[in-house]
Amino acid sequence: MENFRVLVVDDEPDFLETVVNRLLKRKIDAAPAPSGEAAMELLKENNFDVVLLDVKMPGGVGGIEVLREIKKLQPLTEVILLTGHASVETSIDGLKSGAFDYLIKPVKFTELMEKLIAAFEKKNVQEQKIRGAKIREIINFE
Repeated sequence: MENFRVLVVDDEPDFLETVVNRLLKRKIDAAPAPSGEAAMELLKENNFDVVLLDVKMPGGVGGIEVLREIKKLQPLTEVILLTGHASVETSIDGLKSGAFDYLIKPVKFTELMEKLIAAFEKKNVQEQKIRGAKIREIINFE
């Protein structure tokens, strides 16, 4: 899928590498980030359609904090939360903070792909609505 940019954020090197490589093989532009801090740096300089984000990562910046920052920097970017530690509270917090969905590891790659595509489609619909509103605004001015 051309022009489909995904940022994969996970502190598990094997998982991160595997997911990024599998996305790249499917012609999806995927970038890895091994920490919340690395993700924040990439998000400041790049636009992503979807972020696949591990909730629990060691270090100073956790997944929910990264999610909130993504929604400030790139409000239309969809975020799918991933965790190996299922928690109802965390999932509710993530969804309230604007996450598109919440998946529990281990996740089947086909399920992950379905969620990524659905998130990408939602972002595209939102962008089309914004473009339509801008066009209507321009037309109504004249």
